[in-house]
Amino acid sequence: MATIIETATDPVEKTTVDPVTLDIIENALRNARYEMDEVLFRTALSPGIREQHDEFPLIADPSGKMVVGQFGLSVPDFLDNFDGTVGDGDILLTSDPYACGAAISHANDWLIVLPIFHSGRVVGWSSMFGHMSDVGGKTPSSMPADARTIFEEGVVIPPFKLYDQGTLNETALDIILNQVRMPDWNRADLNGLVAACTTASRRIVELCDRFGVEVYLSALDALLDRNYQAMKVLLATLFVDGETIEFSDYICDDGCGYGPYELTIKLTRHGEKIHLDFSEHAPQAVGPINYFINENLVRMFFGIYVITIADPQILWNDGFYPLIDVTIPDNSFWKPAYPAALNGRNHGIGRVFDLFGGLLGQNNPEILNAAGFSSSPHFMYSGHYDGGPRDGEWFQLYSIGFGGIPGRPIGDGPDGHSLWPSFVNIPCEYLESYYPLRVERWETLPDTGGAGVHRGGNGVDVAYHFEQPGTIAIHDDRWLTYPWGVNGGKPGARGRKWIVRANGDVDILPSKIHDAPVYPGDVLHFVTWGGGGWGDPLERDPELVALEVRRGLVTVDGAVGGYGVVCDERGVVDSAATDSRRGEIRAGRGALQTFDMGPSIPEILERCEAETGLPAPRPPVSVAKSAAR
Repeated sequence: MATIIETATDPVEKTTVDPVTLDIIENALRNARYEMDEVLFRTALSPGIREQHDEFPLIADPSGKMVVGQFGLSVPDFLDNFDGTVGDGDILLTSDPYACGAAISHANDWLIVLPIFHSGRVVGWSSMFGHMSDVGGKTPSSMPADARTIFEEGVVIPPFKLYDQGTLNETALDIILNQVRMPDWNRADLNGLVAACTTASRRIVELCDRFGVEVYLSALDALLDRNYQAMKVLLATLFVDGETIEFSDYICDDGCGYGPYELTIKLTRHGEKIHLDFSEHAPQAVGPINYFINENLVRMFFGIYVITIADPQILWNDGFYPLIDVTIPDNSFWKPAYPAALNGRNHGIGRVFDLFGGLLGQNNPEILNAAGFSSSPHFMYSGHYDGGPRDGEWFQLYSIGFGGIPGRPIGDGPDGHSLWPSFVNIPCEYLESYYPLRVERWETLPDTGGAGVHRGGNGVDVAYHFEQPGTIAIHDDRWLTYPWGVNGGKPGARGRKWIVRANGDVDILPSKIHDAPVYPGDVLHFVTWGGGGWGDPLERDPELVALEVRRGLVTVDGAVGGYGVVCDERGVVDSAATDSRRGEIRAGRGALQTFDMGPSIPEILERCEAETGLPAPRPPVSVAKSAAR
C-alpha cells in the first residue's frame, strides 16, 4: 500500500458549502476534466489518441474517489497495490493490470497517477490513461489475436515513479521505449498524459487558493454525498427488495477458436443496497478477450445507467459506491488468473453496456435500449515502404471502427457512430495523407440496423485500398451472435470482413486476426454491425420508411420485409398495399417479445459456416484443458 508523505497532517474542518459555490466548484471540475482532454489532444502524436481520443481522464478526492471523469479507473486500487512512498512532485506510471487491481485492463493502456498537493496536504488526485498504439510484442500494435499470455503482448510496466520529486527517471523511460516500434509516438503521448494531469493539478490548487481547502474538500464531500443520496432513492424506486433479475449476452469467440462465451449478471436488492453478482460466469478465455474488470468499474458502469437516466445533468461520481456490492469470481472471464492475455478486452468492455442495458431495463421496458455497437473494433495496418522517396520507412496505423447505435425510447440509433460518446473517426484525408492507402468507400449499409418503430443505427462498410505491401490486424466481434432488439424491435445485422485481392480473389477474414498479408491493389471491406431496433416496426411511419429508402438507409426489400411498407425506389408509398402487408404480418406473428435475440445459439452454430463462410467456434474450455490439447 502506498505511503503518502504530507507535511500538513492536521484535520481539515468540514463546512457547509452554499449552493452557488458548490455549483461553481462542480463546473470548474467539469471544465478541468475537459481541459485535460484538450491538452492531450494537442500534444499526442498517435492517431488513436490525437485523432480518435482513445483516452480517459479522472479527478479524484484525497481518498481517490472519482469526483469527475469520463470512464473511471480505480485510484484506490492502484494505491493499494503500489508499494512505496508518494510525495509532492511524484508522478506514477503503470501499464500492468495485474499490479494495480485492474485499474486498467490491458497493457496498451498507460496509466498516469498524480497526487495533488496544496500547502503540504494531498487535496486530490489527477489521473489519465491512454491507449498506446504499440507497446512491443510479437505483432505491430501489440494486440495478437491468438495470445494466450500477457507476455506475448509487449512491454508490461510495473507501477513506479516516472517522476520522483519532479525529476524524470530517464533511464527507466528509455528502457521502456526501447521495447516499442514507435518510441516517438509513445514519448509524445506519455508526455501529453503527464501534461494533462499536471494541468488538472494546477486547476485544483487554484480552486483551493480561491475558496480555501476547507470549502473545496467540503464541496467534494457534498458532490459525492449528493450522488449517494440520489442513488439510494433510485435503487428503492427501480428495484424490488429481495427480487433477483438477471441478463445474459455473448462474446462470439476468443481468437483461438473457442466460443461463444456466455456472460451473465444477476442483480438483487437487499434493503438500501444492490448486489451485482458475476458468479454465473464464463470460463477464463483461452485467447486475449478476457476482461479483467475492477469492482469499482462495475459500480461505475451501473451508476452511469441509473443516474443518467434519472438526471443527465448530475456530475456522476463515486459517491454511491457503498450502496453497490459486487461479486466477481477468480479464474473467470471477468477476473482471469495471471498471466492470462488481455489485449482484446475491448469486446468485454462494450458488452458490459449491453448487459447492463438488458438487466436494468427489465423492470421498465419503456426505458430499454436495444443492443448496439458494444465494442471498439480495431483495424491495424503496418509495414515498410517498398520503393519511392520513403523506401524502407516504417508505417503503422491503429484505428477504431464505428457501427450502429441501438434504437432507443427517444428515437432512432445514429448510423456509423462510436460506442464512446467522445470518440471521433480518423478523417479520410488524414489517413490518405499519412498512410499508403486510399479509402474507396466509407458509407452506412442499408438494412443493417434492426427494424423498429425506432430503427437501430446502420453499420458501415469502410473499404481500404492498400498501396504498399504490409500486414493488417483486426479485432471485432458480433460476427456470430446478433445485436438484439427490444419491445418488438428486430436484431441488427452482424459484422463481417473480407479482402478483395488485386487478382479478383476474395478472402473471408475472421473477426480477430493479426499479421494477415496485404499487397498493392488489395481492398479490405471492414463491415461493422448494426444496432437493434426498438418497438414494433409496423408502427413506424410509412413516409419515414420511404424517406429512408430515398436516402439509401433502407432498401425497398428491407422496407417490405422489416416494416411492411410497400414503396418503389423513389420512395413512393403504396398505402393500400402497405396496409394489406402489415395486416398479413400481424396475423402471422405471435406476441411481441421484450427481447428478440435472433436465432438460438445451437441454430447459429449449425448454420455458421454456411452463413458466414467461417467455421463455428468450439465450446469454451478451461485454460488448463486447452493447454493439454
